[in-house]
Amino acid sequence: MIHWRKGIVAAIRSTRPGYTELDVDLDEAVPGTDVRSIRAIAYTDAVGQPQNQDTVIVNVSALAKRLGTGGFGLIVALPEALPTDPPDGPGHLVKDRYSPLQTMVLGVDDQESQHHATLAEAEHLDGMPVIVADLHSALPAAIAGIRVVDPSLSVAYVLSDGAALPSPFSQAVAGLKDAKWLTGVISTGQAWGGDLEAVTIHTGLLAAKHVMDADIAIVAQGPGNLGTGTKYGYSGLVTGEHLNAAALLGGRPIGLLRMSNADARGRHFGISHHSLTPLTEIARPGMTVPVPDFSTLTEAERAEMDPDPEVVTATVAEQLSRLQMHELVDVDLTGLWDALRASPVRLSTMGRKLPADAASFLAAAAAGRCAARLVHS
Repeated sequence: MIHWRKGIVAAIRSTRPGYTELDVDLDEAVPGTDVRSIRAIAYTDAVGQPQNQDTVIVNVSALAKRLGTGGFGLIVALPEALPTDPPDGPGHLVKDRYSPLQTMVLGVDDQESQHHATLAEAEHLDGMPVIVADLHSALPAAIAGIRVVDPSLSVAYVLSDGAALPSPFSQAVAGLKDAKWLTGVISTGQAWGGDLEAVTIHTGLLAAKHVMDADIAIVAQGPGNLGTGTKYGYSGLVTGEHLNAAALLGGRPIGLLRMSNADARGRHFGISHHSLTPLTEIARPGMTVPVPDFSTLTEAERAEMDPDPEVVTATVAEQLSRLQMHELVDVDLTGLWDALRASPVRLSTMGRKLPADAASFLAAAAAGRCAARLVHS
């Protein structure tokens, strides 16, 4: 199940809180290749801080399988430089449970947490808008849309456990926090490493409202979503359940449409089936679904996009007919292109940058604009 290798740290590439990227020289090539020098990731809160020439134990399965987002070696241990034991303290939430790298954290909803009494009583989001997205790449674009309406609004990111479990893996999250676009991260389920830890999406949302005092929450998986090309076999399917959770708790659930005007795969062109399936088969009726109005783009803006997002218009019109059980809200895109271009972090989805798949990012920004308007309605 795991391709193990031993190696030596050759260089430290970069570091940020909880995360270090490094070059490692392996004692044996990656399976099926002659590659012996690799890029690797160390989650320093879990394994300690590697130094040059340290011996490391590395999981190279992602490299052996030629994965994209996950195409790094993962440092499992520094056998000759083990970190010291964590200090005694509260917290007994176990994440990545019963794997060799299970970690114990203090949950915001833990009995030992200073916030336990608050969350023991909290049962309602008091109408807080909750944007639910399939892809992690939608996060900065949605915040850009929020900020066009009101840059003072506080935004919390509720990280689900559908993809990357460690929050520090996301370079976008680090950049958004540095830019003060994001108030904080709440890692839920098996995900870990956020500013707050929670057991479920439900307690994560309640913590966003009652502990972080967020005006808007965005729920999305981390980078590296999993899909098998089957109708129900993809990690984003749970967006329907996350919308239901927001509705159950008295929030304003907003289904962010995963859209593309550049994806060559028919099931993702226009509105992706990764949005259509959970919205039509899992989410309760009555969700708010923002629909970007591409006709409101200027000619100058269109000139920067290749292809023009209006190529999806006919396809989207047919797809929207399947979503009539929800509240479809047309959203004008005035000002959103400039807001996206001003993002403090790189915008990329499935390897495509902003001009190459404008529909994807404009749809996310439209959801942000819609959420911000609900705050002020």
